[in-house]
Amino acid sequence: MNAFSLALILTGVTLNAVAQLLLKLGVNSVGHFAFTRDNIMPVGLQLISQWPILGGLACYGISVVVWILGLSRVDVSIAYPMLSLGYILNALGAWYFLGESLSAQRLIAIGVIMVGVILLARS
Repeated sequence: MNAFSLALILTGVTLNAVAQLLLKLGVNSVGHFAFTRDNIMPVGLQLISQWPILGGLACYGISVVVWILGLSRVDVSIAYPMLSLGYILNALGAWYFLGESLSAQRLIAIGVIMVGVILLARS
């Protein structure tokens, strides 16, 4: 895998992770809700009016385009497991931006994922 292909894959993964964090920020501002027939429109409008949700959806859209470009250059058996880097980015982002906890068990799991990605990238 050359540097450009790796950059495409990592950009796609990063955009996907950012999308998740933005969606969480947006939904946090709305709070807990249940979709029922009576509130689907009001809640839907409230959700779609949150800039983090709109930003998250935009990141998803861009990440799909970037991911397709990456897949055109990298074997799917290498590219797809690289998506696991998103777990690391999301855990760290949720800790830093959302105040979520990073327990020792979570940190160990992140380490295991990192080792797997490194092994995969070197193959």
